[in-house]
Amino acid sequence: MKKAPDFCLPNQDRVEICLRDLKGKWIVLYFYPKDNTPGCTTEAKEFSELLDEFENLGAIVIGVSPDSPKKHCNFIEKHGLKITLLSDENKEVLKAYGAWGKKKMYGKEYEGVIRSTFIIDPDGNIVKEYKKVKAKGHAAKVLEDLKELKNHTSS
Repeated sequence: MKKAPDFCLPNQDRVEICLRDLKGKWIVLYFYPKDNTPGCTTEAKEFSELLDEFENLGAIVIGVSPDSPKKHCNFIEKHGLKITLLSDENKEVLKAYGAWGKKKMYGKEYEGVIRSTFIIDPDGNIVKEYKKVKAKGHAAKVLEDLKELKNHTSS
């Protein structure tokens, strides 16, 4: 198990959220490329739809992208999202979690966000990670895995 890299980033309301302040909670931290794109919208809506279930398990769901807090605000309003979105405009947290790197599209290589999700336990350890995630159905998969992880820790 490895420690989750600490961070402090502004949310959609420009309020700074720090990982260390969330100690004692389960955290689903997911990194996505861009607000209002089809895959990212699907993923954010699915996490929002399942948010009550995540919260019933004592977990918070946080999305992170390089978009600005203002863009996050519009994204949340436009789609009625219930999750917290953090803005990593200088990509430091993306890089710390290995969610930034080389990608290929139509044969061209470029740097970008590698859609990734991390489940962080109440002690701040990464207990599960998903790389190169397909957006559709991902939130439900994470929820199932979280239930399983919690069953193992509570027994």
